[in-house]
Parts: sequence; structure tokens; C-alpha cells
Amino acid sequence: MSAVRLSRFRWWHIDQVLPIEADLFGAEQWTPAMFWNELANGHHYLVATDDGELLGYAGLTVVPPDEAWVQNIAVRRDAQRRGIGRLLLEALLAEADRRGARSTLLEVAADNGPAQRLYATYGFEPIGVRRGYYQPSNTDALVMRRNED
Repeated sequence: MSAVRLSRFRWWHIDQVLPIEADLFGAEQWTPAMFWNELANGHHYLVATDDGELLGYAGLTVVPPDEAWVQNIAVRRDAQRRGIGRLLLEALLAEADRRGARSTLLEVAADNGPAQRLYATYGFEPIGVRRGYYQPSNTDALVMRRNED
């Protein structure tokens, strides 16, 4: 098996990420326009591929002067538990650091324990809850923050 490779998320990846979005997030999936908007605004997005096959993606928005937000991290179900989410998260954190972010924040579904545990291993701590954030399921989002030392 070849190694997973991270590269810049480009417009032509949108059609490849939509089935992953639909499978993982259902009614709360991002639309093609949402991805186009993120790319058009110059946000930092990556794809994870193996032999040219797209396995996952992630995005980061930097808010001046020194805050970054993890927009999403998604890994295709049949590629999960291979460290791809961790690889994507580490790349986003490195980019946040490169851009001078003093704190990195994210929202994660309150019922997504595995993701919360992953984020906690990277120093993210819960700082609040956004009630009914994910629609239409009305699922709460846990807001987590990691401060740079």
C-alpha cells in the first residue's frame, strides 16, 4: 500500500468530496457552493489521497489577527482508523501556527466522542456549547479551543 499524501484542495476535488459529505453528515452536509465559497475566499483546504484516490479532506480559516478555525475534517468511512484524520489535523495546526494563530478553535458535534477525544489529545479543551447548532438534526456543537504556548 502506498502512503497517504496531503495536497491542496482544488475546485476539481469538490465532486469527489460530496459523496463523503453526504455519507458522513447526511442532511447537514455542505453544498457544492459552500466548498466553492471556502476556496474562493482563499481558506486553507487540504485533501488526503492514496494512489490518487481521495480519502479525506479538511479546512482551516484564519481570522486576523491571531485566531484560526478548523472548518471541517472528514475521512471516508472505509478509510477511517488509519490516522488520516490525525494527519489532516496536524497539517491544519501547522498552517495555523505558520500564520501566527495564537488560538485555534473548532465546533464538533456533542455526540461525536471519537472526534472530541482526538482533539483533546492535541490540547483542545471545551469552552462552550452552541445549542442546536447542527441543523436539521438540532444537535448541539461543543466549541473547543487550543491555545499556542
